[in-house]
Amino acid sequence: MLYVFLGRFHTLFYMKYNKILTVKEVEWLNQSHVLIKLTDSMPLPEVMPGQFVQVKVENSPRTFLRRPISINFYDRQSNELWLLVQLKGDGTRAMAQLLPGDKLEVLFPLGNGFSQEVTPGEKVLLVGGGVGVAPLLLYGKYVQEKGGIPLFLLGARTQADLLELDLFRQYGQVYVTTEDGSAGEKGFVTQHSVLQRAGFSRISVCGPKPMMVAVAKYANAVNIPCEVSLENLMACGLGACLCCVEKTVRGNVCVCTEGPVFNINQLTWELD
Repeated sequence: MLYVFLGRFHTLFYMKYNKILTVKEVEWLNQSHVLIKLTDSMPLPEVMPGQFVQVKVENSPRTFLRRPISINFYDRQSNELWLLVQLKGDGTRAMAQLLPGDKLEVLFPLGNGFSQEVTPGEKVLLVGGGVGVAPLLLYGKYVQEKGGIPLFLLGARTQADLLELDLFRQYGQVYVTTEDGSAGEKGFVTQHSVLQRAGFSRISVCGPKPMMVAVAKYANAVNIPCEVSLENLMACGLGACLCCVEKTVRGNVCVCTEGPVFNINQLTWELD
């Protein structure tokens, strides 16, 4: 009976969320990142900032599992969904070779996103590192539309690694750090001077775990609510494979279904 139930759940889930989308544009941002814009003949499902997709990669014989990718942007008027993809393996490199008109099988929208409670006039700091900046663009747009004031703090190794700065500037003020000092302030995001003077009321973070832990420690020290978007390895996106499990204060949970966004108070990170 359990197998029958799981089989029916699997079928119904895929019927609702599995879409064959059309590639509208593939834009190379630098040597290791591409922006893939997708569309459909029908209206795309509603997407919330912080949610993600699972992409089935064709023409990559060694890529057996779907690839989880944060939703970078969603535009209801143009009926577009954007994926900011870092080229790391065979699967993502195959995606970078897509051409306008190609089809891409996408399972979405998945997971729980960033907080939707935005108070008009409140300043929200959005912190991203590397390709972790991806979900913050849509969230910045959301915060602005709700009357909030998004402030972006974006970190990278070098100026060449900074992504979508012009797009971020459409929705809020952008602060930058680079490890080599080639753009913005030299150092890490937790060392930027904006942390000492902006007066924001909440922080949302996505990027490498050491960076997120460092920002979470800062937020905990100054008593500012903070949420992080985890990037645990995911294979199914449905909570079935258990490869994305994260330890929380209420036990182990699947990041793909319970997250990927968590308040830092839900996690067991050492923040003191």
